Amino acid sequence: MKRQFVVQLDNRPGELAHLARALGERGIDITAIACAGTGPIACAFMTTAHGEEAHAVLKGLGHQFIEGETIVVDVMDAPGGLADVAERFASAGVNILSTLTVGRRAGVVEMAFAVDNVEKARGALINCELAGVG
Repeated sequence: MKRQFVVQLDNRPGELAHLARALGERGIDITAIACAGTGPIACAFMTTAHGEEAHAVLKGLGHQFIEGETIVVDVMDAPGGLADVAERFASAGVNILSTLTVGRRAGVVEMAFAVDNVEKARGALINCELAGVG
């Protein structure tokens, strides 16, 4: 099962390179990644199929991070598409820990959500006309 991590980094040159090198040296493949930073703090949002190994590397590096099991959802590529899915999760009591866009096709954005409860998240999308679970 893929895991998604949000890793806090110092917002300075070389931090992402250091993280990526540490993971790569241990054979951990990053399947999706996005980064953002403001002021002194940056975050890397990443998905990997090597969750336990990545967890150990991040602990060893001393980075603060959160992680969650991922659910891939087809979100309507239109205004309000993401809101529809996020509202369904919220109504079911599912907390979204992070999300990444992992693909696109005509009219659909494939999004990987790290959530605190995958089963509840899947249940929230049953009979949903706007989103499909991958």
